[in-house]
Amino acid sequence: MTQNTELMKLLPGIFIVIAIAVPSWFLGSFVPLIGGPVFGILLGMIIACWKRPAIYEDGITFASKKILQASIILLGFEMNLFNVFKVGSQSLYIMIFTLSAAFLSAWLVGKYLKLPGNTSILIGVGTAICGGSAIAATAPVISANDKDVAYSISTIFLFNIAAVFIFPFMGHVLGMNDMGFGMWAGTAINDTSSVVAAGYSYSHEAGNFATIVKLTRALMIVPVTLTLALIIARKKTSTGNFGIAKIFPWFILGFLAASIINTTGFIPPVVCEFLSHTGKFFIVIAMAAIGLKTHLKHIFNNGIRPILLGLFCWLAVALVSLAVQHYLQIW
Repeated sequence: MTQNTELMKLLPGIFIVIAIAVPSWFLGSFVPLIGGPVFGILLGMIIACWKRPAIYEDGITFASKKILQASIILLGFEMNLFNVFKVGSQSLYIMIFTLSAAFLSAWLVGKYLKLPGNTSILIGVGTAICGGSAIAATAPVISANDKDVAYSISTIFLFNIAAVFIFPFMGHVLGMNDMGFGMWAGTAINDTSSVVAAGYSYSHEAGNFATIVKLTRALMIVPVTLTLALIIARKKTSTGNFGIAKIFPWFILGFLAASIINTTGFIPPVVCEFLSHTGKFFIVIAMAAIGLKTHLKHIFNNGIRPILLGLFCWLAVALVSLAVQHYLQIW
């Protein structure tokens, strides 16, 4: 009886976020460079301008936390661990440098701009790994609030759009070959849709290679979130026995397990594809919920600082990727 009561408390809020997520999903399909998650968070923020009854709050909170974690697990079903070996050691070598550049820039510039620590971490992770998915995976680990997520998603979105136009132009100016440009796009552009758009606009071969590199880069979610969990657990206790179990990102283990299942072929590919698409829809649901809990005036109050941080992180990753490639003589 208690479980039924709890479920009934969640249903109104879940219903409203799904009602926002469905049109956002279709809008994202028509305009993939923007994507469903961005539409979801924007529509949510617009609707949040109107006061709503308290009956919706439990379901909205559930969607922004639990459905968000479930989405990351389901996204694992599109990951193939063999891709890590396919792209070779060179891309992994470059990723180490680009991740370091993103996190160092986020820490130093975020500190200089006096941004909240969680906002800096999320923008750094989003720039370093895979945009919105990485932000979604990291937010529960560091206990980021909805405003932090909204700032970060909005910032990453701006540079996703810019990259689609700037990267191919710069690639031609620099005279990059297909492999070099694919490596650059795959390691330095945030979101998968933008990587695909930039890569294939350069050449078919560059697009194929960029996509493989990008999917390999997405797997960096696992070590990064686990490392953050350890750091935060140590900060939260002054004793040697820190409570890692309380904040350990168990859903990341689910993501890894789903990746292994997809790689081994234990589940038919069509089922894995369905589950990964479900995960992407769940992210739209979660972003709609976060939008509903974020007021536009809070975004404007934070000013241009998150965008400046995103710009510095983005430039650092792009330039470091180019520098390491040049050293390795890839292009």
